[in-house]
Amino acid sequence: MKILIIRFSSIGDIVLTTPVVRCIKTQIEGVVVHYVTKKQFQIILENNPYIDKLFFLDDKLDELIAQLKTEEYDYIIDLHHNLRTRIIKWRLGVRAFAFNKLNIEKWLMVNFKINHLPEVHIVDRYMQTAQLLGVKNDAMGLDYFIPEEDEIRPNHLPTTHQNGYIVYAIGAQHETKKLPVPRMIELCAHINQPVVLLGGKEDIVNGEKVVQALGGMVFNACGKYNLNQSASLIKQARFVFTHDTGLMHIAAAFKKEIFVIWGNTIPAFGMYPYRTRFTSLENKNLGCRPCSKIGYDRCPKGHFKCMNEVVLNIEYDTAAR
Repeated sequence: MKILIIRFSSIGDIVLTTPVVRCIKTQIEGVVVHYVTKKQFQIILENNPYIDKLFFLDDKLDELIAQLKTEEYDYIIDLHHNLRTRIIKWRLGVRAFAFNKLNIEKWLMVNFKINHLPEVHIVDRYMQTAQLLGVKNDAMGLDYFIPEEDEIRPNHLPTTHQNGYIVYAIGAQHETKKLPVPRMIELCAHINQPVVLLGGKEDIVNGEKVVQALGGMVFNACGKYNLNQSASLIKQARFVFTHDTGLMHIAAAFKKEIFVIWGNTIPAFGMYPYRTRFTSLENKNLGCRPCSKIGYDRCPKGHFKCMNEVVLNIEYDTAAR
């Protein structure tokens, strides 16, 4: 049997598909598993031992479909479920299974605060696509595989961080998912332990502002490492603070204890840390939240109370971790 799995983006969403990949590969004898995603996310999947071949989407959908046609798939598992995946499925003409994106339920929650969202994690909704193939969830959680050359050794970190540290992933795809910088500083000061800040190049400036405020107990690693290397730092952390972002799901893959700071999004959307211990830090006293299932460049109301007023000064038992 040959199966094609489709998920084009993004970091967290792709990591959340890994249980489907693993369960199909380990539970169907002799199965060949192919996966199609965007080229920029190759690093997430290229070391996954459960994937036999990767394909990449660019602007030339017809060329991708021509490549896929030569493979003669038996089934397609569509974990993105958008217009382009519909075109691929129609052009390949093989039996396909797609997950329910719950767009109506999310729309009702965002616009009218009517909650018809099922209490089901998105991973378990992904897994439903493989049920008719006899595949079951093995309850082993998420996967993330780091090649040896990307493992970060403790002696490569500042001396202040070589005996242990906490990771704070300060980035996010949208501004309304991120704490304002003064609140980042407040959080790191309250942790009162060596902290490694993780994020992309776009987060370097914010990271430097935190370092300038708190000094050497904070190491700004934003933009210094590739995704695998950042994952290695998460893997070695005592525990992880994060916004609703892809590094949250990578932390869950390593079974880290996670403190999630929620802004405009909510855990009820079904994308909270999967099969690991976590604490949600969120302002539940707002009638405007959630204001989006994704996020905005700025607060639509102008006050940004979801992040400005979220309680951060809870007690973190750092000595026990």
